[in-house]
Amino acid sequence: MSKTIQYYLAPNSPWTYLGHQRFVDMAKAAGAHVELKPFDLAKVFGVSGGLPLAKRAPQRQAYRLAELARWSELLQVPLKPQPAFFPVPADAAAKLIIAARTSLGGDAALQVAGAVMRALWAEDKNISDEDALAQIATMCGFDGRMLVKSSQTAGVQEQYERNTDEAMAASVFGAPWYVVDGESFWGQDRLDFVERALAKA
Repeated sequence: MSKTIQYYLAPNSPWTYLGHQRFVDMAKAAGAHVELKPFDLAKVFGVSGGLPLAKRAPQRQAYRLAELARWSELLQVPLKPQPAFFPVPADAAAKLIIAARTSLGGDAALQVAGAVMRALWAEDKNISDEDALAQIATMCGFDGRMLVKSSQTAGVQEQYERNTDEAMAASVFGAPWYVVDGESFWGQDRLDFVERALAKA
């Protein structure tokens, strides 16, 4: 039986973006099944003590920018620490990913998730804009307009809310968040531990 990883992601998180492809490659190498769970990070912050970026102390904001630059260079993942469209509501993008998973499967959803985050953090695209999201999905080889339409259904909204409730029940307080065999790992800088957990299977 393959190992299962719960992957809680927020499309507007630069840390999720920085670790996404490495995580996808790691899961594939381990033959693991990924349960993709885009969730509402703002709502989780509201119950876990997290603060939106604008409300954080200046020294924390400055250090965040330095760390983003360091990780981008180390991982060779292109990233603009201050993209044109940030902060940006992530609901539409998260629901697009859910729609992709529902209609096209997990691999397609992971592909769309990576493209959405790259669009925000490297290409200065507005991931709250329907046209931009349709274009991103189309560039992945899918019917972007259809996916956007699907993302606006009640079923996708319910799944988004369910993912968020599950995140809170699992004591998630940030993104990305990975769960392997009931053990939680917060942040792309913990992927080495995720890999070790997968190796125990």
